[in-house]
Amino acid sequence: MEIIEKTTNTEHEKVLYGRDSKSGYRGFIAIHSTVLGPAFGGTRFWNYASEDEALTDVLRLSRGMTYKNALPGLPLGGGKSIIIGDNRTPNREALFHAHGRFVDSLGGLYITAEDVGTSPADMEIVRQETRHVAGLLGRSGDPSPYTARGVFRAIQAATKFRWNTNELSGLTVAVQGCGHVGYHLVKMLHEAGAKVVAADVNDENLARVVNEFGVETVSPGEIFGVRAEIFSPCALGGVINDQTISELKIQIVAGAANNQLLDERHGEMLKDRDILYVPDYVANAGGVFNGCTELLGWEPARSLEKVDQIYDSVLTIVENANAQGITTNEAANRLAEERIRRARLSRG
Repeated sequence: MEIIEKTTNTEHEKVLYGRDSKSGYRGFIAIHSTVLGPAFGGTRFWNYASEDEALTDVLRLSRGMTYKNALPGLPLGGGKSIIIGDNRTPNREALFHAHGRFVDSLGGLYITAEDVGTSPADMEIVRQETRHVAGLLGRSGDPSPYTARGVFRAIQAATKFRWNTNELSGLTVAVQGCGHVGYHLVKMLHEAGAKVVAADVNDENLARVVNEFGVETVSPGEIFGVRAEIFSPCALGGVINDQTISELKIQIVAGAANNQLLDERHGEMLKDRDILYVPDYVANAGGVFNGCTELLGWEPARSLEKVDQIYDSVLTIVENANAQGITTNEAANRLAEERIRRARLSRG
């Protein structure tokens, strides 16, 4: 395994590029902050157009993990890793062995788990090379149901703030992405009486929610223009941008995808259009709480309780933003940064 340290113009503590010629592995590990504890964040397996694109993504994702872990006061920092390539490869086992060796080279500075394109079964392969891994089979396992429940509670909090009700019956929710998290979210929305309009680039994912819940579907490009009360991005990041904001016909954005805003200024653009944005790392923190059963020894009941507390966190953030006249993403960032600042001071 060849490991190269990358220099970036960001505040990241460490960014590494790994390459293994035998397995064909290429990937990044980015550690944004270890002020609160070891950096924790999942492994994403995606076919990026270039290594530069993958580097940009891992930098954004790892920063988001720092804030996601800091906001609820977890003793964990923020990091992320990426495997570059087609996640449908038959060479999967060799790649995850290489990835496990890459993670292990950091000696516990970074702890990984599953993410987009990876699974608990993949983490079992990683575990053969390092103990610095969570989300294992028979332990915390698949975090998707917890993540989806947190997003559902975030949606309820947003509706409470906007319309003074937790009831979703009769509302229309446009869901982008019906994979692991999106499927569970669609199920919860359906059971709550909401109408769901869904889009996914994967036909099998879409067919599943149509067959089980009778949802209406549109093409991936049409999902942004659906007339609905709520838009829930549950696929990849950067979907809230100059182009899509002008297409939106909704009043709330609350979803599971990381880094939904292509740029922080897009939070201001949503605010100018009176669209309530629930910061993604607040809404999608349920997966981390699930992982705390392994990382911190929590009982499952405590993890579930923390997931439900996302409702209160969202209300606090949107109320603070409203009172201060700032965007919700800025209000969330300030809370997270204050906790990091206090921790840094306490460490001298």
